[in-house]
Amino acid sequence: MQVPASAQSLNLTLAGASPGGLWTLMGAGLDSALKKGAPGSSVTYQTTGGGFANAAMVSQGRAEIGLIHDAELAIAVAGGEPFQQPIENLRTIGYLYDWAPMQFVVNKSFSDRYGISSLADLVEKEAPVRITINRAGNITGQVASAMMAAAGADDEAIASWGGSVVQAGSSEQSGLLLNGRVDVYTNGVFVGHSSIREIENSLDIKILDIPEDVRRSVAEEFSIGEFTIPAETYENQPEDIETVALGAVLVASENMSEEDAYTLTKAILENVAEIQTVHPAMADLTTELLVRETAVPFHDGALRAYREAGLMQ
Repeated sequence: MQVPASAQSLNLTLAGASPGGLWTLMGAGLDSALKKGAPGSSVTYQTTGGGFANAAMVSQGRAEIGLIHDAELAIAVAGGEPFQQPIENLRTIGYLYDWAPMQFVVNKSFSDRYGISSLADLVEKEAPVRITINRAGNITGQVASAMMAAAGADDEAIASWGGSVVQAGSSEQSGLLLNGRVDVYTNGVFVGHSSIREIENSLDIKILDIPEDVRRSVAEEFSIGEFTIPAETYENQPEDIETVALGAVLVASENMSEEDAYTLTKAILENVAEIQTVHPAMADLTTELLVRETAVPFHDGALRAYREAGLMQ
């Protein structure tokens, strides 16, 4: 008896990021989902430099699938830095999360001194702010820079106010605020992330609101969504905070066969709980989110699986 194509086993390499983080856990969830949907299959996690590297790896066939931030995907298809030309052969398998908001955490003593509650206030008061963003080449640093520039607080403006922009890795940023070397820390991390809780346990903080025009401009530029941090999430936050959020997309090359993409997507759809349970941050993943529009078209095989499930027309 011939085995149906949708049940054929797959052995896929997933381009992820550094070991031990959320994407490593998501790789394990994808592996479990595929094993359940197509017994004998596997997803092997490959450590990489992150989403930008993954776009190139999948495009060039060095990995069958890859994780990439939605903002990185928009840059890749446009051929922006660090790419020398547009990457045109990537296809979406599914959207995996869209809830890693850009959070501007300010030392409350600084915000009280200058009367700052939003990113716009920094510009209006021309506050001599020392702010840390992620390193060059990291997407959260790029988005943070774009948000500040859209608000009128680019590096040149901040320097003219007597402030400075300090680029540092995620593991260093919270320490800079805790040690008083900067006044504001910003990163694209999940609500209640341990780095922010660490700061909150030692300092009085506030979370800066992001003006609507800045949110819209940056959301359009990077193909990301707007996001609301609910009131009372953090101390000194009596109201909702409006910002933008990064997400993660699972991509393949257009060269992946339709049957393989269908088998993978169907396995994810039918076993989404395997991904939801890898980390509390993934509990909100739904099959409806999987079909959210991204900067690149869906793979034909993914489209077939989603249409069969009634999730797409």
